[in-house]
Formats: sequence, C-alpha cells, structure tokens
Amino acid sequence: MSEQLDRRVVVLVVPAEGTWAPPGRDPDTWRLALAEDTYEVLAALDRVEVAVVVAGGDEAAVAEVAALTWPGTPVYAVGAARPVLAAVEKVGPAVAVVAVSHDVPDLPGLLIGKLFRALSSADLAVCPAEDGSLAAIGVNVPVAEWVRDATPGFDTELSTLEQAKPRRHAVAVGPGWHRLRSTADITRLDPGLEGWDATRSILRGA
Repeated sequence: MSEQLDRRVVVLVVPAEGTWAPPGRDPDTWRLALAEDTYEVLAALDRVEVAVVVAGGDEAAVAEVAALTWPGTPVYAVGAARPVLAAVEKVGPAVAVVAVSHDVPDLPGLLIGKLFRALSSADLAVCPAEDGSLAAIGVNVPVAEWVRDATPGFDTELSTLEQAKPRRHAVAVGPGWHRLRSTADITRLDPGLEGWDATRSILRGA
C-alpha cells in the first residue's frame, strides 16, 4: 500500500439545521464557508488523501459540498447516527484516518500530523476544542472494538473516552484548538494569518 493511501483525512460536514451562525448571516452559507476553508487547509497537507463526508445528507447536500472541493476529491454522505465512525469506514483502505469537524477553518495542518504520529501507538488520538468538544478525531484501522463501542463524535467529552479506554495509552491527546460555534469563538481568528478566506468573506459581509 502506498504511503498516500496509508493516511486519510476526512472533513465531516453537518446539516445546516440547528447549526450556529453569526448574527445576520445565513446558517447554510456560513456552514459551507467553514467547510470550504477547513477542506482547503487539509487539502494542502502532504502525503495524505482528503475526502469530505456529509452527515445525514442527501444527493443535493453532497453536490453542494462537492462544488467547494478540488476535482477528484471524494465526497460522500453518511448517516447521522454515528458519523465519525461511518466516515472512517467510507473513505476506503487506510491504516489511520483523522476525521475533522467542518468548523475549524484556521486549524493548523501541523496538528493533524501530530495526531497521525500519536496513532503509531494509540487506538484513538484527539484534538480537544476549547469548549470541551473535539475538533478532530484520529483512529487506527481496523478500528479497535472499544472505540466502536464508545462511538466517538465531536461532541463526545474527553473524559468519556478516558473512562472507556482499555489501557493507559489507548487515547492520545494532541494540542487543543477552537471551533467556531459562538460569537466568542470568532475572536479567536487571527486576521493576520493567511487562509480561511471564505469565512473571512462572510464575516466581512461580502
């Protein structure tokens, strides 16, 4: 198996219903801007293959998200019940997969590399978000039975995974980051950094 197929990254996009958006911004437009910027960060990584998965989406939702990606990028729909593990199963052969929440448009790609390195010894590697959720979840393939039972998602608390792990180093915790899920989170964006262009455009009212 080639090195490129050894490591896969998948952006997990949630439905528009119930998602937060800044005041005066359309939730669907905001959601897609975040997803586009998150995808662009990951698509620039070396030696990984990137896919996008829409949780609970239909053909129209998949087409809408696919329009944001480079040609040839796999875009799939999965059920909403266990989207992270479903996404891992959907993206094809790999020895490790990192699923990334769609709402981290300024995520440093370096953090994804750290999760892959941690998976050399852990079953599960996570990037915690500042609000207590998870920004990214990495798993070894085949997925360990305890990970399947725990069914990790981006809203799973780290303490829940720590309690479920069968051995001390089964869960690796990488550097934390922030997701954009409230007005306060917007202040975490650094205007001086390159990237997150679609998100920046929405915030400017373009």
